[in-house]
Amino acid sequence: QVHLVESGGGLVQAGGSLRLSCAASGDTRCISAMAWYRRTPDQERELVAEMTNGGSVWYTDSVKGRFGISRDNRKNRVYLQMNLLKPQDTAVYYCNAECRVATETSHYWGQGSQVTVAS
Repeated sequence: QVHLVESGGGLVQAGGSLRLSCAASGDTRCISAMAWYRRTPDQERELVAEMTNGGSVWYTDSVKGRFGISRDNRKNRVYLQMNLLKPQDTAVYYCNAECRVATETSHYWGQGSQVTVAS
């Protein structure tokens, strides 16, 4: 089991910045990748950014050049630095950890952090 606790959401003006943080605890040895998703009331959950243990990163097109994902493996934390925020970035953001044990993959989720970007 992996427990994820997020922090750092809030209200910001368009063009501003926020940083989300997610702390993992429990059996963190199984974690193979960590990611950030977001969801709005009228959209499906969307993968925003992901970083594997090997350091490979992926971003959805709409955030490339504005968002940065990073990890502190010693502290079992993942961060999402969000710059040049736009109103369309408004969503609840969720931290995700992918765990692999033998042939099984499990996903764990944080509690969600509201990010609101005012125009």
